[in-house]
Amino acid sequence: MSEKTLTRMDLAESVFREVGLSRHESGQLVESVLTHISDALVRGEQVKVSSFGTFSVRDKNERIGRNPKTGEEVPITPRRVLSFRPSHLMKERVAAGNKG
Repeated sequence: MSEKTLTRMDLAESVFREVGLSRHESGQLVESVLTHISDALVRGEQVKVSSFGTFSVRDKNERIGRNPKTGEEVPITPRRVLSFRPSHLMKERVAAGNKG
C-alpha cells in the first residue's frame, strides 16, 4: 500500500493545474470548501459529495468498556464521532484499483 498522503497543498496544486486559478486562489478555494464542510459537520448536518460519499456526525451513548490488559470495567463517556460512508461508485473505483 502507498505511503503517500494527499494534503491540502496537493489539492490546491491540482486545482491550480486543472482549473487555471492562481496558486493563491486555488489554496483559498480548497480552504473555503474544507471550512464549509467542517462547519456543516460541527452543526450536526450531513455532508454528501455526489459520487464520493457522505460525512455525518453520530452521537455515541455512554457505555461500559473493558481494559483488555486487566479486564477492569471502565465507563466510556458519551461523545460525537465523525463517520464516512463511501458511495457505491467510490467503492467500485477503489476495488477496481486494487485489481490493477
